[in-house]
Amino acid sequence: MANSPLKIEYLDKLRLPKKRRRFSETTPASLSTIPTEWRELLVQWVRLGGNSRWDTLIKKAGLAQKSTAENLLAWLLNNGWAEVDEERKYGDWWPYRVTLCEIKDLRSQLGLPDVDEVVAQWQSLRANLQMKADNNTPLLVALSALDAMPTSRAITRAMLVQSLLHWAKDGRAGTYRDFSLFARAATKEISQAEWDWLDAHFELAEFNIARHTPLLLVSANIILRTSLGDLHLCAMPDFAALTPATVKSIHVIEGQVSTWYLVENRTSFERVARNRQTNEGVIWLPGYPPSWWKEAVKLIINLAPAPAKIACDPDPAGIAIALSAFALWREAGNRAVAWKMGVEELENLNNKKQLSEFDQQQLSGLLKQSLPIELKNLAEYMQKHQKKGEQEGYL
Repeated sequence: MANSPLKIEYLDKLRLPKKRRRFSETTPASLSTIPTEWRELLVQWVRLGGNSRWDTLIKKAGLAQKSTAENLLAWLLNNGWAEVDEERKYGDWWPYRVTLCEIKDLRSQLGLPDVDEVVAQWQSLRANLQMKADNNTPLLVALSALDAMPTSRAITRAMLVQSLLHWAKDGRAGTYRDFSLFARAATKEISQAEWDWLDAHFELAEFNIARHTPLLLVSANIILRTSLGDLHLCAMPDFAALTPATVKSIHVIEGQVSTWYLVENRTSFERVARNRQTNEGVIWLPGYPPSWWKEAVKLIINLAPAPAKIACDPDPAGIAIALSAFALWREAGNRAVAWKMGVEELENLNNKKQLSEFDQQQLSGLLKQSLPIELKNLAEYMQKHQKKGEQEGYL
């Protein structure tokens, strides 16, 4: 870098110094006149924190903008916005570290939020969510994941979580686009990465959020008498898909069902539905039962009561899902038992998976409850062997 009438401070005491700092004592100039490409690059530099190695800033600019980066640095240095640490190499001085000055004012002129305000916003959001996280394992796990993120990203995702909780509190139901409209005032404002993150940490069906209109999948030799006409499920060789509105219109069910089978995994459900006995009924249990599903199944079992056999994955989530389905049958005064959820099924699986941290937390909570003996044995086996499985391996 060419010499300029800047202040110089040598950083070592050698007779021939190898490191120095150059800076200006001038009041920082306005950024209003700098070229657009400089401003865009400067925004990227500021987001790195304001104290970076020159190599890092050059890489951020890219080879095509190397000249732009050098010109921007010279301008920042000469106009009071930067201090540059240099080292002597090959008989000349070369920058190795850049410290941006008056960073708060710099962020303001660039239209970037104040760091202290951002941190305060995150702390407030996190504290609010923490208050709601008691006995809510998914929310606790999500908070842990947010803590590991850059603050700005943590804020945007924490706000989505907050919207999710408000959505549930209001008793809302709808599609992904409905939730996006609720959370961000536009139907396509949630990115795929954000949806993936929400899906990974929360069972969105529990919040009555679905990609499309939800469907109750059921197979049985029954006739549904509805306000709009009759539906002959007995004429369907595999299963029927009923919308919540269709189920609500049912007022009579004709035909006898000896046992209702509830199967969690979709592939396993279809196999069981196609191979059921004439007097048996099969219902798909789509993970943690959302409220629309519970309401639909309550109506079905009230009009066609029968004991239930409930089959979920042999894993901690499967036990929790089965328990929530058991409750529906108890409320209706009917008996329900676990089916194909024993130690033997898990033990004989060829492919087992290691329990995750979330599985461990969930399992610990389940074992504190009063579980049916078969599910208790399964939970204890999982805890001892640290293994879980998926029901499509045997059902």
